[in-house]
Parts: sequence; structure tokens; C-alpha cells
Amino acid sequence: MTPDRGHLSRRNFVKASTLVSGAMILSPDVFAAKPSQEHSSLSVADLPKGTAPQPVAIPHFSDRLQAFVWRNWTLVPVEKLASVVGAKREDIVQLGRAMGLPKPLPITRNQQRRSYITVLRRNWHLLPYEQLLRLLDWTPEEMAYVLREDDFLYVKLGNLKPQCEPLRFSQPSPSAQAHAQKIGRILAEEFPQGLPTQAEPLFQFVKVLSSNPTHTDPTVKALNSPTRFCYSYFALYGDPLLEPESDPYPDGYLARLAHAGVTGVWLQGVLQKLAPFPWDLKLSHRHEERLRNLGRLVARARKHGIGIYLYLNEPRSMPVKFFETRPELKGVVEGDHAALCTSTKYVQEFLRDSIAHICRAVPDLAGFFTITGSENLTSCWSHGAGGSCPRCVQRTPAEVIAQVNRLIVEGIQRSQSSCRLIAWDWGWSSAWSADVIRQLPKEATLMSVSEWSIPITRGGVKSEIGEYSISTIGPGLRATRHWQIARDLGLKTLAKIQAGNTWELSAVPYIPAVENVARHAANLREAKVDGLMLGWTLGGYPSPNLEVVAEISGSALITPEEAMHRVAVRRFGQAVAPIAVEAWKSYSTAFSEFPFHAGLVYSAPLQVGPANPLWEKPTNYQASMVGLPYDHLDGWRAVYPPDVFISQLEKVSTGFETALSVLRSSSSQLVLDPTVKKSLAQEIDVADAAAIHFQSVANQARFVRDRDLMAKTKDRLESERLVVELEQILRRELALAKRLLTIQSRDSRIGFEATNHYFYVPIDLVEKVLICRDLLDRWLPSLR
Repeated sequence: MTPDRGHLSRRNFVKASTLVSGAMILSPDVFAAKPSQEHSSLSVADLPKGTAPQPVAIPHFSDRLQAFVWRNWTLVPVEKLASVVGAKREDIVQLGRAMGLPKPLPITRNQQRRSYITVLRRNWHLLPYEQLLRLLDWTPEEMAYVLREDDFLYVKLGNLKPQCEPLRFSQPSPSAQAHAQKIGRILAEEFPQGLPTQAEPLFQFVKVLSSNPTHTDPTVKALNSPTRFCYSYFALYGDPLLEPESDPYPDGYLARLAHAGVTGVWLQGVLQKLAPFPWDLKLSHRHEERLRNLGRLVARARKHGIGIYLYLNEPRSMPVKFFETRPELKGVVEGDHAALCTSTKYVQEFLRDSIAHICRAVPDLAGFFTITGSENLTSCWSHGAGGSCPRCVQRTPAEVIAQVNRLIVEGIQRSQSSCRLIAWDWGWSSAWSADVIRQLPKEATLMSVSEWSIPITRGGVKSEIGEYSISTIGPGLRATRHWQIARDLGLKTLAKIQAGNTWELSAVPYIPAVENVARHAANLREAKVDGLMLGWTLGGYPSPNLEVVAEISGSALITPEEAMHRVAVRRFGQAVAPIAVEAWKSYSTAFSEFPFHAGLVYSAPLQVGPANPLWEKPTNYQASMVGLPYDHLDGWRAVYPPDVFISQLEKVSTGFETALSVLRSSSSQLVLDPTVKKSLAQEIDVADAAAIHFQSVANQARFVRDRDLMAKTKDRLESERLVVELEQILRRELALAKRLLTIQSRDSRIGFEATNHYFYVPIDLVEKVLICRDLLDRWLPSLR
């Protein structure tokens, strides 16, 4: 896979998406408030539907009402559930209790505010849009906005809305009552001590990370330390500079990041929300207030030795209608939007003035970083179609892309700010990327994805890394080539890595393959880059991974082994440290077997693990981007044959399990103080959850493969063999769901990622137990 194909792998998921009003935005925290409820101009009919297929089957429930109550029991207040389906509160409580669910607990406003994606995803196949709006208290315009703007959410939901009939409450029929009682009996059989108590409520980690830590000193002093910046582990989509409750960087969290060696954090900036938009000042409403709050955030972060960076993807395209009275600004058209053409002097001046305005208002801002060849439509060449612009057709892509970065530098200089510009080469075509670098201003810093273009062979299958990999140790050829060109021109260089976690597995706060991360950091130190971006929107948990990177990049002499030992001593004490380091090394060896491919990490059920359902018949749905994997094995495995896909994941899982066994056995012989014991237990939970996820994906692949073979075979002996194997798979998967349920019930970090909220919650893992039992008790006997 070339860099350009790697870049397109994500955009291929979104290029077919046509939503109601404009281009989608990749990142959270865009500075634009939701549409006002009082002025909704859309109707339900305007919401995107795609092919509108039938919903997936749910035979482990008697009807959709049971599924609706079950799946929302711990996420939505019972009163709201009753209102949505036209029931009384006691009706819903009675139905839930009949299925063996525990007494409903209060659902806080904060939890509801942080889990709307989790709620939307679980009801996508249950409710029509009208009832989804009532469930979330949204208008059609708000729904359209979130589907369009919130990190490609509609794409993550498959670019379609299943055709669901309205769900109305009616008193359960005798057969439905019997089915509810059957579910209750299964729960009693599988959980004779009752369902695990949720010892740590959902989102408890936000409260913990926001609290003041007991430690105060950074792991590595920030003074003269290389740049190491990351994104918030728990940021909400929205307008954090106007919404105090959405603060992505509370002081306690900043202190913890500083302790982990982080020297910078980032959030997204949109120029028209931070500076006057000269063609329509209404779009810049309250920009002064945002800048004041940005200044306060900058001042708070500086107290922790942390700088604030703004991510820019500019200039943003505008609706085609905007250009009816401003044709001189119009560039390339894409859908119902068009680019603000950067070959016009008016747009150029807008970029300079906006940057200067921000820098004057917030003089201590650390810097900006840009994506200029992807994400939103920005310049006419940002999506490669500049040839359709009468001005940009006369200019090369490199000239236009480089100029956008140069205009930002000119704006910084106009303000006399010490702010820096980091030009990220993500999305730049290999045909002209070197020409962009040669035209960048000398004040710019070039950033490149470190692991891009590394060839790999896993299970005998050749592939190539694009990005988002901890299983492979960089840097790769593309980055080293780009850095050398930049250095020859006198530019500084940065590496973008994923230090904490990746789409290889984002449902744990960090992937504990710490040796891989340490070796990567050491290689980058040898490559003499001037700093690191520690991750995109995932990986911002204050982890041992971040600490190891800080130790290595902050010292010219320390080895990966020494760095890991230092971090392990801080976290677990002298006695446990050697044992923990050996575990990190073993995880790293195992993780190096991960069957990486860009399509695989986006499509396979890596993020949901055992929470992904199993179906007795093909759903005929295609896996969506880190959203709904369904049973689309051919999409999950990408270039790997099914057996290789399965065996490679089992190598990873087995390696993790073996390392965990040694870690548990060795540490159990030690007398540990409560603090160390708790830290070690949390470390074990992370690794255990990772092992479960990898093994579950292998199990699911085996199930889909064997289920489909079963439907085709006419050989009696082969059929008997498949039935036996399917039974074993179901029992193993049931056991994994129980294991992960226990872990998530005591560790609220498990299953969460900022741009997807919770991929699953404990009740989903209990549902997986029901699914396995239903297939074991009802479906398998029918095959014999």
C-alpha cells in the first residue's frame, strides 16, 4: 500500500456519503455550536437514509421492545424509554425486571451528555428517526448536524439507516412473557451470584483524571525538552471554548499529562469561529469570547509546562449558495459546497488576518498544525481536483498547498508572535509532496507519520503500514525521506506516532506493548527529529507508553530497557518493576504478529470484541468504519486469507495470555502495598482486556467461516465436525464475554474511546451471553 492508498483507505469509507448540508469534519471539538432547537429548518424526511435495508435479526429477544428496554437500561432514564414508546414508567420497569435486569439506577445528565453516540449506535436497528429524536431530545437539524459533523458518524453507522417501523408499547403477549422469563432463567444459570456489580460507574475515569494528582513534578522537565503533544483522552465534540462543562483539559488532567512527560496538547480551531469572517460576520458570533477562553486555557496549561496547539484545516469550504454574490471567491465545487479559492488575494488576506488576529489575542499560544491535503475540502487542490478551478489549474498542487502554509506563517509574523507552524504532510501525494516541502517557509516545521511505508510480512502475507500502528516499529521510508528534504532546507522536523493506542485496538486506554513504543522512540531520537505528535484523537491517556517516550526523547543516552525500568519502578516499585518490564516485552513480541492492514483495522470487530453479536444467518451488511462490524468477514480480513487472519490474531492473544500468566504468578509471591497492588491490578486489566479482544475477533471469524461452510456442505461427516466446532466457539465466546464483563464492571476505561464514546457497556456483554446461549440451545440442535 503506497502512502496515497493508505490515505485513501479512510476516505474510501466516506467518499460515497452525501449528507444534508455540507462536508463532514474528521475531528471533534469543532468550534461551532449545535443548531438551535428553535430554528430547525429540516424535517425527518431530510435525514440521510441510504439504501434503507431491513434491520438485523434479534432472535434472542422475542421482539424489538425487549431489545429496546434491554439495550438502553443502563444508559437512558426509564422515564424517557417509556415516553419514546408510549408506555408508563412501571411498564418498562416490569419488562426489564422480568428479563432479570437489576433495579434501574439514576442516569446522570453528565453520563447522557457523554454517551449519545453509544445510545444512537445501539438503537440504529431498533428505532426510526422520529423515535431516535425523542430518545435524544434532538431536532432533525441537530441529528443531521451530528451525523455530518461528529467524526464521520453517519459513515461509522454504515452510510445507511435501517428501515425501522415505529415501536409502540403494548402489554406483552403470553409468548413474550415466557421469553422474558426464559431470559431471566438464563441469567440465573450463567450468573448464579447475580450480575457483576458495576463497582466503577461509566465515565468514572473522567472524574479521576480531572482530580488533582498526588504527584506534581513532570516525569521529564519541560524546559528545553523536545515537543511531545497529544489530544485529550475524553474530549467531547462541541464548542469547548464556549461550554465550560466540555473542558477537554481540566487542571488535574493537565498535571497528569505533564507527569507523563507531555509538553503540549491540541484542539481543533476553525478560523471563522476565532476571527472575524469578513464576508459574513454572523458566522463569527462570540469569537471574542472564544479567544478569551482560549487565552485562559493557554495560561492554565502553561502552569503545567504544557503548550496549546490549534489544528487547522483551512480555509473551510462554504455552501454553493454563499458564492452567488461572491463569485470571485469560488473555487472547486464538491457536492453542495465549494472551496474558498486560495489563489485569490481576498482569501489569502483572510488567512493572514485571521491568524494574526488569533496570535495577537492569545500571544502565548504554542502553535498551529495544519492538514492541507485531506479531511475537509479547503484549498482547490486539497482533494486533488484543483484542475477544475480556472485559477488553480494554472498552478501545481505543491504550489497551492505550500502557499496555504506560507500564508499562516505570514499571519504569525504579522502579529510578531513566537507561535510556530507545524505543516503535516498527511494526505500529500507522493507525486508532489517533495515539491511542497521545498516551498515551505523556513520558519515552518515539517511533520510526517513515522511508520508510513514500512513493508511487513505477517503470516506469510506481504503488506505495508500506512499509519496507526504500534505493532510495527518506525520510522519508515516516506518519513525519513521527507525529514531529510526538510533538514537540507533548514526546516525542523516532527514525527507523528501513536504512542498510546491505535485503531489496532482503541477500546483500552493504552496497548501495553511498551517495548515497541520504546524502540520506536529510540529510533526517532537517532533520526534526530525535533519532537513528536503522540497521537491523533486517540491515545491521550497518561500511560506508561507516554512516560517511556518522554524518558527516551528527553535523554540522549538512556536505552529502551532502562527507560522501561524507570517507568516500571515509578508505577509498581522496585520489586515488581523487572516483572512488569518482562511482560511489556512479551506483549510487544506478541503484538508484532498483528495482521496489520488499513482496511482491517477500520473494519474488523477489534474495538467491540466480544460485544459484537453473532448471527445464525448472514446479515448481508458490510462492516462500517470502526462502527458496526456485523459479520462481514471478507471486509474484516482485508488481504489476509481467513485462516491466516485467525491464526495471527490468536498468536497475539496467546502471547498476551502467556505474559499475563507469568506476571500474575510472579507478582503474587510478593508483598505489595495497596497503592502498588491497585496499579498492578489496573495494568493487568488493560492487558487482559486486550487479549480478550484479539481472541474474540478470532473466535468470531471462525464462527462466520464455519457457519457459512455449514450452509453449503452436503457431507454428513463434515457437517458433524462443523457443529462440534461451532459449539466450541460459542462456549469460548460466552466465556470471554463474562471475563470482559467482570473487567469493565470495575474499570470504566475499558470499552471507551473519545470519538466513539463507549463501544460497549456491561449490559452488551451480558447480551452476548444471551446470544451464545440462544445459538447453543435453539440453533445448534436444529443443525444436528
